[in-house]
Amino acid sequence: MRFELVPVPDEVGERPRDARGYPVPAITPWRDGQPQFALTDHDRSADCAVERKCSVCGAFMARGPVWRVVGPAESAEIAKALAAGRPYRNLAPTMEGPGHRACMLYAAMVCPFLARPNARRRVTAGETADGLTTAAVRGAARGGTGAVVGFGDYEYAVTGARVLFRFLDLVEFLPHESADEHLAELRAELARAAGRG
Repeated sequence: MRFELVPVPDEVGERPRDARGYPVPAITPWRDGQPQFALTDHDRSADCAVERKCSVCGAFMARGPVWRVVGPAESAEIAKALAAGRPYRNLAPTMEGPGHRACMLYAAMVCPFLARPNARRRVTAGETADGLTTAAVRGAARGGTGAVVGFGDYEYAVTGARVLFRFLDLVEFLPHESADEHLAELRAELARAAGRG
């Protein structure tokens, strides 16, 4: 699905856009007037963590569940735990911050890497000279089943080099091969937010 056909949450619609029209997430750094999508800005991410702001739209997240998009490895572990009737708990920290449900559904659908299993990364993992961090590996495909996942809350740690998150108490698991599968759920979430659902 072309990104311009995906319904946009209001707060995401207010974000700056790149030359193609993609909204730029709140944690994305800019260099020479261009957003660096595969990188995470330490200070922006820290601000979102501390101030409880969505990493996509930058707006405040009320107390209660938060969401994130996960890749195939974590999605498979969640599915395994749920199938076995066990609680899911991953204590490994991630640099991927939380967000609103609608924002994460939207991000999963419009980010080419998150949306399709055959999409490939364009940059290499590591830390840039100016302290920006990335978990991307050039040429790596997402592969497998991704998911938009809701958690009861999150914990964070801000170090000099990284902002790390852990997510607690699984509350929702929405797996996808292709994120287009979330279109009806995104529309319903936006209707609920607008008081129509």
